[in-house]
Amino acid sequence: MATPFHPSDLKKSAKNITMRFVSISWRDLAISFGPIVLLAIVAIWLAIWFIHPAPPKTITMATGPEQSNFWNTAEKYKKILARNGIKLNIVTSEGSLDNLKKISDPKSGIDVAFVQGGVAGDLPIDQLVSLGSVSYVPVSVFYRGKEKMDRLSELSGKKVAIGAPGSGSRVLALSLLKANGIEAGGKAELLDIGGDEAAKALTDGKIDAAFLMGDSASPPTMGKLLRTPGIRLLDFAQASAYARRFSYLTELKIPKGVFDLGKNIPSRDIRLIAPTAELIARDDLHPALSDLLIEAAKEVHSGANVLQRADEFPAPLAHEFHISDDAARYYKSGKSFFYRTLPFWLASLVDRTLVVLLPIILLLIPGFKLVPLLYGWRIKSRIYRWYGILIALERAAVTDTDTPEQQAELLKRLDSIEEAVNRMKMPLAFADQFYVLREHIGFVRMRLLNRS
Repeated sequence: MATPFHPSDLKKSAKNITMRFVSISWRDLAISFGPIVLLAIVAIWLAIWFIHPAPPKTITMATGPEQSNFWNTAEKYKKILARNGIKLNIVTSEGSLDNLKKISDPKSGIDVAFVQGGVAGDLPIDQLVSLGSVSYVPVSVFYRGKEKMDRLSELSGKKVAIGAPGSGSRVLALSLLKANGIEAGGKAELLDIGGDEAAKALTDGKIDAAFLMGDSASPPTMGKLLRTPGIRLLDFAQASAYARRFSYLTELKIPKGVFDLGKNIPSRDIRLIAPTAELIARDDLHPALSDLLIEAAKEVHSGANVLQRADEFPAPLAHEFHISDDAARYYKSGKSFFYRTLPFWLASLVDRTLVVLLPIILLLIPGFKLVPLLYGWRIKSRIYRWYGILIALERAAVTDTDTPEQQAELLKRLDSIEEAVNRMKMPLAFADQFYVLREHIGFVRMRLLNRS
């Protein structure tokens, strides 16, 4: 008959406990943090992958001929951007069409350009976006003669300067003249000259009319023509019709005497048509530079003048180019808090730092809730695995203890289990479960010893 289990055996067993209780298992805690750390690393990598780098210190803008309206405007932008440590390189061109061709070429090095509406045609513009319209660009048709002219169709049979190749003036002039049945090779002689050259030819009587626009003509030149005897500015009697037929055109009304009240220039109200000049950029323009350029546009173009109301420009008017997401965000909510309150370079640094930190913070908040669960699961799993072994041993005791040798073998296995359990390091918070396990070991031992 088996020897009965005595309480003194429990005391003896307790002396064999080599396990140490600890306040916390740092190894298990570190392993529990593992998935959170891994996710944080992945989030940082993704943030760095998608984040915009620091904005470049230099950008390049295509404008128009030197001293043209577009060129003069770019000079103002240059001074404004310099306040924030950004250098603006100005590249002269033939005008809007030339600007568009340059910025459409990724190898040109052009980041932004002034482009008037109506010149895109079949050019590839998929990689281009608009930062908004910044001003009207009136179609100014000056002509010689004493008789009033108010329709472009009246230019049939005359010598007309339509603008230099590459200028927006030429593209728009050809479109408008074609709508009036006037094309190259017809009755009218269309000359590819513009700007000061066209103005001089008109003044000298070498041509009958000239299309002059802000992308190719200087303001002083146009002002001089307005004051030259015998030179008139065409009054677009069909301005409303042009605005209806060409979506990028707007009808403008110039009041009598607005240019010079004393000399009454113009001597009557004049109707004009005008596309808008848009600030066009490549779609990879840094968001911070997009904001700076729109800020510069606000400073330069927001004032009232004879053509526009105060704060009418810049404006997100979508024509041939879609408004960029960054520009749309700016027009809706303005500059971010950091760019409003900090110097540009510091705001850029803080903005990019937050892009990296936010994913970490968003992961750590739920991660801190998950870590205790993982930590507890690891500790409990070390306890629960012994229950599986005990159950197997107890089942063996029912079927495999017919001889004293078999019983002794099972007791030896139980001693090994108890010795391994006693060597476990267990956080104090789980001491109750440890002692419950030990009680169950004792229960199985009593069953083995009491079997006959």
